[in-house]
Amino acid sequence: MSLSLIAFLILIAAFALGSFTRINAGLVAVVAAFGFGSLVVGLSIPDIIAEFPSGLFFILVGATLLFGIVRVTGTIDLLAYWAERLAGERRLLVPVLMFLLTAGLAAAGAFTPAAIAIVAPVALALGTRFGISTLSMGLVVIQGANAGAFSPVNPFGVLANVMLDNAGASGDSLKLFFYCFLFNAVLAVIAFAVVELFMKRRDRRLENSVAGVNHGTPGGFSGRRPAGVGSVAKQLGVTTQALRTAAPEQTVETRASTVVQVTPMRLITLIGIGALLVLTTVFGIDVGVASLVIALVLICINPSVQKPALESVPWSAVVLVTGIVTYVGMLEAMGALEELQTGIASLGNSSLAALITGYVVAIVSAFASTTGTLGVISPIVTPIALDPLLAPIGVVTAIAISSSVVDVSPMSTSGALLMASARPEDERLFFRALLLWAIAMIAVVPLLVWFVFVQLGIG
Repeated sequence: MSLSLIAFLILIAAFALGSFTRINAGLVAVVAAFGFGSLVVGLSIPDIIAEFPSGLFFILVGATLLFGIVRVTGTIDLLAYWAERLAGERRLLVPVLMFLLTAGLAAAGAFTPAAIAIVAPVALALGTRFGISTLSMGLVVIQGANAGAFSPVNPFGVLANVMLDNAGASGDSLKLFFYCFLFNAVLAVIAFAVVELFMKRRDRRLENSVAGVNHGTPGGFSGRRPAGVGSVAKQLGVTTQALRTAAPEQTVETRASTVVQVTPMRLITLIGIGALLVLTTVFGIDVGVASLVIALVLICINPSVQKPALESVPWSAVVLVTGIVTYVGMLEAMGALEELQTGIASLGNSSLAALITGYVVAIVSAFASTTGTLGVISPIVTPIALDPLLAPIGVVTAIAISSSVVDVSPMSTSGALLMASARPEDERLFFRALLLWAIAMIAVVPLLVWFVFVQLGIG
C-alpha cells in the first residue's frame, strides 16, 4: 500500500471520527499531519506548520468577529427588519432577495467568503422572523455566492477564464458566468424545497408526539417522554429546544409588531459593512484583514461590544476547518495530490478524464480552498479542453461547477462561515446537514454537469 493511499485513508478516518463523535475532526487531522508527515513521510515540523492556512484563519476570525459586533449592536436585526418590510407578506420573496443579494455581491467581485459573511447573518435572522428554516436560508445564500462567483471579475471567474484562455476560448467568459449562474439558481430552488419539506415533516412528527403525550392522561401527561422529539434530537446531536426553534412559526402580526430603530452605532456598523465591501472588491484587500481593521474601529467607537463579540467567534469551527486544510496541505507537500493528477492525465480518453477530474476537484474542494483547487487543477484541465472532440467551454464549465458546488461543506470556508452564522445550539445540526448535502453534491453534480456540458456539448 502506497504512502499516498495511507495518507488519504487517515484523512477519511479523521473525517469519520469527527462526523460520528464529538471529537473535533480538525484537531485529529492536524495531529495526524504532524505525526504522519514527520514520522512516516519525513517532512520537517516547520514545513508542516507552513501548510497551516493562515489566510483562511484570518478570514474566519476576522469575519466572524466583525459580524459578532454586527449581532451585538443589533444591526443584523435592523437589516432583517428592512428586508422584512420590503418582502411584506410575500414569504417566498425572502430567499429570492437573499439569493440575488449574495449573487450580486459575488458578481461585482466580492470573494465568495466575503459575500457569504455579509449576507448569511441577515438571511438566517430573516428566516427566523418568517418561520423559514435557517438551514434552507443558509443553503440559498451559498448557492447565491456560487451563482455570481464565475463573473469575469471574481477570483473564481478569473481562474476559470485562465483555463478558457489556455484552451483558446477566451470569448466564452460570459457563457461560463451564465451557465454557472443558471445552474446554481436551479440548485438553490431544489435545496430550499428539499430542506423546507424535511422540516415540515419533522414538525408534524413533533406535533404528533406532543399530541400523543397530551392525549395519554387527563392532565396531559402520559408518564412517557415523547419518543419523536428525543429520537430526532439524539440523532442530530442537538437539544430538543434547538429542534423546536430551528424554524419557529411566527404570525404576520408578531413580525409586524417588532420595529427596529436606527441608532448611531447601528448606522456606523452599516458603514463598516459597506467599507468591507469596498475594501475587498475595489481595493482588493484580504477579507480577513479588512474585517479585523473594521472590527477594531467599531470596538474603539464602542468598547463594550468587544467582549461579547470575541466570545461569539466559533473557535471549534475555526479549529475544524484549519486543521483539515493543514492536513490537505501536507498531502500536497508529500506529492499525494500530484500523484493523483498524474494518474488522471494518463487516462488517454479526454471525456473520461474530464469526468474523473470533476470528481477529484469536488472531493478536494470540499476539504480545501476552491481557489487553490482551481489553481492546482488548471494544468490538467487545459489538455482535456484542447481535445478537438470536446467543447472547451463545456469542459471548463463542468470543472467550475464541480469545484464550487461543494463549498457548502463545513470544511470549506463558505460552509464554515455559514456554521459560524448559526446559533451555537444549531452548530451540530448545521454540520451534519451541510456534510450530507456536500456528499450528495459530490456524488451527483460532477456526473450531471459532465453529461450536460461535456457529453451533450452544450456551449
